[in-house]
Amino acid sequence: QVQVTESGGGLVQAGRSLRLNCTASGFIFNFIYFAMLWFRQATRKVREGVSCIDWGGHETLVSASVWGRFTVSRNNHKNEHYLLMNQLKPEDTAMYYCAISPSGYCEDSWSSADHPKHWGRGMQVTVSS
Repeated sequence: QVQVTESGGGLVQAGRSLRLNCTASGFIFNFIYFAMLWFRQATRKVREGVSCIDWGGHETLVSASVWGRFTVSRNNHKNEHYLLMNQLKPEDTAMYYCAISPSGYCEDSWSSADHPKHWGRGMQVTVSS
């Protein structure tokens, strides 16, 4: 059974940085085959795609709302995936979810909440003004 676990969330002041971590287990030998995703969902808003990184880290995509501030990366040797969030704003406050794509690449539909194959439980990130 696939398990996806997020860590690194919490409370941070606006303008500061935070790194989110995601670990996938249960299919150790296949982690390298899948693109990895971050989503977020603010209160009373729809879940939105934040980032995608392909299987080898060759292609990374981020949403327009975080472009230039967030960076995504992965370490296939550790089955880990990261989201470095710089210059945080109060509007970045949300539940953040790590997810696994059914594809090894960042497909056109990567940012749709219907796209991921597996989800983590999510963790809260709160940015105070």
